[in-house]
Amino acid sequence: MREGVLSTLRNDSELTSVTKETASRQLKAKGLKLTPQRLAIIEVLIEKRDSHPSARSVYEEAKKKKKSLSLSTTYATLNELSRLGIIKTLQFDTMENRYEGNIAEHLNLVCGRCGKILDYEVPPVADQREIAKKTGFSVTDTRLEYYGHCRDCRARPKGGGGKRVDEENG
Repeated sequence: MREGVLSTLRNDSELTSVTKETASRQLKAKGLKLTPQRLAIIEVLIEKRDSHPSARSVYEEAKKKKKSLSLSTTYATLNELSRLGIIKTLQFDTMENRYEGNIAEHLNLVCGRCGKILDYEVPPVADQREIAKKTGFSVTDTRLEYYGHCRDCRARPKGGGGKRVDEENG
């Protein structure tokens, strides 16, 4: 989705995808500056929009843009951007947190072998305004995930055994 398209996510925020402009506007609205470190992190999130990078991956790429960046500043900035609703934090039990700039409602397809996460756009699952109207519950975030194996992992034999992942269940 493009910036400016209304979304029912995040309490009617019009923000659906992180851009320099939207991040700058959101930070300024909260009384925060768009520092060179924050800008470098935002630029990496925009560049890696489809890869759902980890904090370490964001740090390594952003450090190329801003040499003075520290890992702790990267974590703090990612947490702040997530808290403000500019990005989403995807937390997992079995792998490190990942971050994404696409906060529009969509499915995350999570590969259980390589950890790759793909976005799959879907129509809104439920009208969040209707939920609020009927129940008084205000939806502040959604997260939809399917787990399985990506195309690359399905084509590769599991553990060197010669049997492809898609042959395991039938």
